[in-house]
Amino acid sequence: MTGDNPIDKDLLVAGREEVAVGVAVLTLCRPDGNDLPAWSPGAHVDLALGPDLVRSYSLCGDPADRGAWQVAIQREPDGRGGSRLAHERLTPGTTVRVRGPRNNFALRPARRYLFVAGGIGITPIRPMVAAADAAGADWRLVYGGRSRTSMAFAATLREKYGDRVSLHPQDETGLLDLDGLLHRPTGELVYCCGPASLIDAVLQRCQAWPSGTLHIERFTAVATEAGVETAVEVELALSGRTVTVPPGTSILAAVEQAGVQVLSSCREGTCGTCETTVLAGEPEHRDSLLTEEERAAGDTMMICVSRARSPRLTLEL
Repeated sequence: MTGDNPIDKDLLVAGREEVAVGVAVLTLCRPDGNDLPAWSPGAHVDLALGPDLVRSYSLCGDPADRGAWQVAIQREPDGRGGSRLAHERLTPGTTVRVRGPRNNFALRPARRYLFVAGGIGITPIRPMVAAADAAGADWRLVYGGRSRTSMAFAATLREKYGDRVSLHPQDETGLLDLDGLLHRPTGELVYCCGPASLIDAVLQRCQAWPSGTLHIERFTAVATEAGVETAVEVELALSGRTVTVPPGTSILAAVEQAGVQVLSSCREGTCGTCETTVLAGEPEHRDSLLTEEERAAGDTMMICVSRARSPRLTLEL
């Protein structure tokens, strides 16, 4: 998990463009015109859309442009209200509180890549494709969506990169042929982002592949098996306090109730904002971000959802 010199500031909505049915790209700038922090492909920012309403969106523009950030927001009629508020309220000239960037989906150096995107999952993949191409890597993009008109950036990606981009509107070609695409490892690093159904299907086909081959990013929390919860003692090493976290209460909530402020956003284990260093004890990971290697190391955890296997944890808070 990495942060790129993050900010927590009100940014100006300097532009807005409809790039597909129900998808708007917002251009965000500092009101004073100064540069924004650097970011790398795969990074996201958090938009505070209302009281206790924070949503994460991938940066989809050009990392070399320090003057502006771009995020693409798909309106979800059956969502939790964040995308609706963004579409209704974030018009040119308005401001929005923005935190970030953070990168839980960083592009690792490689000679070959396979990018798999579903729907609005194209947003973090778009700058990855540009970076891979600029580096001279061998890459291909397989991009699926409900229909051609709903697939943001589809036409421009195809026009710029030609046959390296394979478009699969479901109403024209059906679902992605993942069996044919992922029938065996071929030495490529695979980056996948999209709806949970796509990610779960890709994970199933790649579960026996070499460790470190597949990289995913989820928009929503994954269900986890949780045992019977018991109270856990959490020592806050920097604050010199110890809090008792009762069953049914998150560590984050207990820490906040004790008066210790922690940066947080999604509270679902998907954004990485509340990632905290573990100094002692064994976490029980329930997030959707950490790799198996990171979970096994046990030196960091998302305190919004994860708990403890040991009766006591010591955190760097």
